Amino acid sequence: MSSGNESTPSQATIETTATSPVKVKEYPEPLASHEDIVKDLSLFWDSLRRFHSILATKFMIPVIGGKELDLHVLYVEVTRRGGYEKVVTEKKWREVGGVFRFSATTTSASFVLRKHYLNLLFHYEQVHLFNARGPLLHPTATFHAKDPSTSKEMALVEYTPPGIGYTSSHPPPCQGSSSFTAIGTIEGKFDCGYLVKVKLGSEILNGVLYHSAQPGPSSPVADPNASVIPFVETGRRRRRSGKRRRSRRREDPNYPKPNRSGYNFFFAEKHCKLKSLYPNKEREFTKIIGESWSNLSAEERLVYQKIGLEDKERYQRELNEYREKLRLSAADEASGRVF
Repeated sequence: MSSGNESTPSQATIETTATSPVKVKEYPEPLASHEDIVKDLSLFWDSLRRFHSILATKFMIPVIGGKELDLHVLYVEVTRRGGYEKVVTEKKWREVGGVFRFSATTTSASFVLRKHYLNLLFHYEQVHLFNARGPLLHPTATFHAKDPSTSKEMALVEYTPPGIGYTSSHPPPCQGSSSFTAIGTIEGKFDCGYLVKVKLGSEILNGVLYHSAQPGPSSPVADPNASVIPFVETGRRRRRSGKRRRSRRREDPNYPKPNRSGYNFFFAEKHCKLKSLYPNKEREFTKIIGESWSNLSAEERLVYQKIGLEDKERYQRELNEYREKLRLSAADEASGRVF
């Protein structure tokens, strides 16, 4: 990296608070040269941890797609493109994200990389790439307002509890206790809708705003009032009417245990490991494990699929034995009645 970077501290502005009596944080001396940091992985990690310790800032390695984000690769790729400000200005975050080869299920990778870089590497970059001194700097680049993946948009949210068949004799409820309209923000997006956050008084509600595909000739038009469903982990949203489907094992404890697929075995293994590492993030485990499964090579996946096939053979064998026992028992009862 040329020495020309030393005179341009990233076009960032200084974080100062004129009226605050709190002492303004200042950048420490560089812990190593930028060239050495790029070449030496262990030096990078050691200096980065020491840097956050000196500034008393929180440091934690992020996890994306079930894997820890390689901050060294991220730092190298961003700084070789001119640093954070230049990558933002020239809109090269997608190019940076392409280096990591995230799975197709990892959405908004550019936004996530930019967020983690800003939180963990921006000030580190200012000191070691641009030789910044004095008070901490604040980036001047802002999120592009027209990019839905990197901005929080306002959303007008109206919700009425679903499952009510409105007719002329039973009209929809008026605005009040059964429905509400509120202004919220769009926190994220996925294929079928948006993740939204709505504030009602002192309470903050997180929800899912679904948008359905264009209805075909046989598809009913979706009720817009039932399109926003609060996110509550209560199992499956749709259930068949009538009695619950009862488990055969509950009715007969001798009934063989159903087989599990290779993915089920993989899920159980990964879930146990993630629970011990991140006990407070169980809501994210399903997505993380699904992405980890997608990232497995054919050989790695085959190991679990073989276990699933063996379990299927076990279930079929035990099921045949169970049915044979039932047949013999029924034959014994029939012969007893004859005599």
